[in-house]
Amino acid sequence: VQLQASGGGLVQAGGTLRLSCVASGVNLDTYAVAWFRQAPGKEREGIAVITASGSLTHYPDSVKGRFTISRDNAKNTVYLQMNSLKPDDTAVYYCAAANFAWGMATINDHDYDNWGRGTQVTVSS
Repeated sequence: VQLQASGGGLVQAGGTLRLSCVASGVNLDTYAVAWFRQAPGKEREGIAVITASGSLTHYPDSVKGRFTISRDNAKNTVYLQMNSLKPDDTAVYYCAAANFAWGMATINDHDYDNWGRGTQVTVSS
């Protein structure tokens, strides 16, 4: 599975961005997909996950209510809509995919074996 994340950029606090994660080499509809981010000097943080069917999503409190993950399996693409961005959201954002049994998914980076290159998101105050 090859994943390509895009859509990052520089935005002012309170602004919005939409990230895209496009898969190639495989039909993404059998994979759960998660977004992670890593800021300088900090550990990688899982911020959104969506199951293969798209029926379940999960977010940590740090982004809940501001970020929305969605998928369009016909386009082999998963999106991350980010609203009300804060300077603390500044990081490199990665998407990752994995097969899980029983249609489940986690937001633990150790459970993901397919990673795309990151896209930089910078939020200015």
